[in-house]
Amino acid sequence: MNWILLIIAGLFEVAFAACLGKAKESTGVESTYWYIGFLACLVISMSLLIKVTQQLPIGTAYAVWTGIGAVGTVLVGILVFKEPATFLRLFFITTLIISIIGLKVVSH
Repeated sequence: MNWILLIIAGLFEVAFAACLGKAKESTGVESTYWYIGFLACLVISMSLLIKVTQQLPIGTAYAVWTGIGAVGTVLVGILVFKEPATFLRLFFITTLIISIIGLKVVSH
């Protein structure tokens, strides 16, 4: 169950980064709504991370959380914000995914 919560926490990390990107692109009240979404996602993500670190090793949990956030944010950047999808970017994102899976495999 802790691993599922950790994945959800990582997805909320992606969401708060995406909200920041959308807030940057918007103005006025719409921008305020994106910042509110950012704060809500941040609180949920951090709360879940705190909960899972009570059972999982902090080093592993934090690495997986940031890895999910990094991979997800790059993918959102490519798909939503039209950032470049170069070979090297995709190659290194793939190696990061492999590393996250490796941490899960070697953790208790």
